[in-house]
Amino acid sequence: MSVTPVGADARPARWRAGAGRVVAGTALLTAVALLPWLSGNDPALTVLRARSADQDPTPAQLAAIREQLGLDEGPFTHLAHWLGGLPRGDAGTSWVSGEPVLPQVSTAFAVSVTLMLGALVVTIAVAALLCARTLHLGSRRRLRQGRAGTGAAVLAALPKFLLASLLATVCGVWLGWFPSQGWEGPRSMVLPALALGVPSGAMIGGLLDQSLPAAFNEPWARTWHAYGFRSGHIARHALRRTLAGVLPQLLPTVVALVGGAVAVEKIFNIPGLGRLALDAATAQDLPPLQTATLVLVLLGVVAGLLIQALRRALLGPALRDGALPTLHAPALPRRRSTRWVAGFCAVALLTLVVAGLLRDPLHVDTAARLLPPSAAHPLGTDSLGRDLLARLGHGALRTAGVAFAVTAVSTALGLLLGMAARVGAGLTEVVSTLPAVLAGLLTTAVTGPSVWGAALAVCLVGWSPYAAQTAALLEQERASGHMLAAISFGADRRYLLRRHLLPAVLPSVLRNALLRLPTTVLVLASLGFLGLGEQPPTPEWGRLLSENQPYVELAPWTVLGPACALVLLSVLAVSGTASGRGRARGREKVLSLQK
Repeated sequence: MSVTPVGADARPARWRAGAGRVVAGTALLTAVALLPWLSGNDPALTVLRARSADQDPTPAQLAAIREQLGLDEGPFTHLAHWLGGLPRGDAGTSWVSGEPVLPQVSTAFAVSVTLMLGALVVTIAVAALLCARTLHLGSRRRLRQGRAGTGAAVLAALPKFLLASLLATVCGVWLGWFPSQGWEGPRSMVLPALALGVPSGAMIGGLLDQSLPAAFNEPWARTWHAYGFRSGHIARHALRRTLAGVLPQLLPTVVALVGGAVAVEKIFNIPGLGRLALDAATAQDLPPLQTATLVLVLLGVVAGLLIQALRRALLGPALRDGALPTLHAPALPRRRSTRWVAGFCAVALLTLVVAGLLRDPLHVDTAARLLPPSAAHPLGTDSLGRDLLARLGHGALRTAGVAFAVTAVSTALGLLLGMAARVGAGLTEVVSTLPAVLAGLLTTAVTGPSVWGAALAVCLVGWSPYAAQTAALLEQERASGHMLAAISFGADRRYLLRRHLLPAVLPSVLRNALLRLPTTVLVLASLGFLGLGEQPPTPEWGRLLSENQPYVELAPWTVLGPACALVLLSVLAVSGTASGRGRARGREKVLSLQK
């Protein structure tokens, strides 16, 4: 872990990052090529069933498919043939349809990138709305109270596929404002872009809103205000100062929508790249799956380089010369309502869980299907007549426990790999665009479907947001003047890590982890819904949402309970740490005086 200025050894760092990209991309493509053989299933049988589900396979037919596809030659020979055709513009032909792969992937990629750009516009708009108050008050030196970020937590906890279903039903079917199915033009992009962009914008806006007070607390902001600079001018520079630390979150949050928007693409019947990759992985159709994976890897690398260049342009020469001031958040008092909100969420969540534990979550009553809330069933019943309150209560511990464990492991991995940014930069860019569903397929092929297999899959891809954030914050911290002063006074690496680097990184990374907690629950649920994770009839909040999503229009109460529970959990996690952040800022102030 180096503490030298950023520009001191830029060329070796670029070589290491480039090597990391090549190694990570090669490893991922190799793992994808091994998928049919890792799963233990006969690829010929899977392809035959994908071609004709009603046809009974015979040994002669399976042998013909193996010979036609060259399966007897093994995965590495097939991978070499596929790679050899890429320089000629030949990505092979689909094993299932027999059509060329490259036109399919190109069309799906164009659709997904267009959708991503629409979601990016919504993300920026939502993030701007969440930060507007802090920008307005901070630029006028009227920021007197800190914010807990409960609004951002509520929006970030909204399940994308549930929001997509509601938008398609209300704005598409009932009101007829926009198309609810298909991809026919710009109007078809509005609803899916909203479904994808609102939670992502809440994530980015929440992180940015928590970072802005530190920028307004810098000496230049006080001096500019005293000299009568316009508030808009001060707000723009404060936004530029803090945006550099939050900008890397755009890579895993927005760019990953190209490959990770599978559920939304299915709801709106959008022929995107994520849906193409999932269908190919399910059918073990390797040529389109490998080509889609390669496109995602290249997209991640290009987007990572662009974001890195934009960050350095925002920070300017101070980053290169080691003259970047450290951001120290002011110890703003919290509103009393923050504690009341946290207490209300805790009491409400505890009441739901305890009341649900007193009921049987597995009792099936087909005569009570999709009943609305009543005294007998306070949250209603699902499509099998099971009590939703019982399933919510019994799934609380398992849902929260697995989600917290996955978040903790992902955060720890992100911190470690972010600290080794010169080696892990390429790996972060590659993994950030990898769909969790594809990681789940690769993991399940080895471990089999289970909740811990799904948790391992999420950990394999879930660390990238924290690694990107850690690397960005550490780069800025290493470029600060007090680091060079500490080194000149003989501080060793252990002292720098304990006294300077970790205090500068941990608070922001932990806030990011808490905001992403509901997303972890939903990703685990999506893997379980596809048969890769938690298996029915085990009650689990994310699975309750996935199972009851088709009944949103007919019986909206089937998803209201688990969705509200997710929101309560997210708000409780964010609000409950507000006082802890206040104490941490007090410690940071002491450290700043020591520096």
